[in-house]
Amino acid sequence: MRNQSRIAFFLLLTPLVLWLGLLIIIPHIDMALISLRERVSFGVYEPSLLQYEKALTEPLYLRTFWRTAVMSVLATAITLLIAFPVAYYIAKMAKGRLQQVLFMLCLIPFYVSELVRTFGWMILLRETGLVSNLLQWVGLADQPVELLYTDATMMVGLVYTSMLFMVVPLVTTLESLDDSVVEAGYDLGGTGLSVLREIIIPHAMPGIVSGCIVVFMLSLGNYLTPTMLGGKDSLWFTEMIYNQFIVRSNWELGAAFGFMLLVLSSVIVWGMLRVTGRTLKETMG
Repeated sequence: MRNQSRIAFFLLLTPLVLWLGLLIIIPHIDMALISLRERVSFGVYEPSLLQYEKALTEPLYLRTFWRTAVMSVLATAITLLIAFPVAYYIAKMAKGRLQQVLFMLCLIPFYVSELVRTFGWMILLRETGLVSNLLQWVGLADQPVELLYTDATMMVGLVYTSMLFMVVPLVTTLESLDDSVVEAGYDLGGTGLSVLREIIIPHAMPGIVSGCIVVFMLSLGNYLTPTMLGGKDSLWFTEMIYNQFIVRSNWELGAAFGFMLLVLSSVIVWGMLRVTGRTLKETMG
């Protein structure tokens, strides 16, 4: 029986090991080796750190790298500010069927692909779109208004794309908060702000941290939304990675860019865990 249990365990573990090995570990090792070489002639390579030297000394690359990081952090913060009251209302204030309906309304936009949702924003915000026509109808504009291809529009797309991944962990965490604890806070003389700061936010911290990690990673690695809503002037680091791999066939520099993005995301996630005093195991449950 013990041998049968061991065999069953390994059989159940095999798909996970194959998935991690074939789709994550081996490709990352190969990409690391590619980033540490230099092409000296057709089909001939030698070990070199030239790609990282280029990435760290070219102003355009560095500016795009840090711009992507800052914009991703900003998108995460905005998503949290919008999602927290929504999640709190769904988890603690809405009851019965209303709670189910509100949660379903958060899910419905994600029934379609990201491409379709992004095209939807383009239809709304283009020069002849609904928002432009509405602004002219109410008299706030006397001619068509082009709202696409700006950083603000790109930020709207990033927040909208990631909203569900912030709401779900927050709702799950806040539902476990006992209402009597909140009531006790008010009975002891607490104000709405102090109860939020001392009771609700500390209890919701696992959901806040896990949601922020997921949203940040999605924003940092997003390619479609910055390209379609931000336009050619809204540089994004994933677009530069795509251009190096696909457009210029410079796999060495593209691999170096990819590892820079991987290191950046790891450092920011580690810093977030350190600041909040949580471990990755506690955050992911």
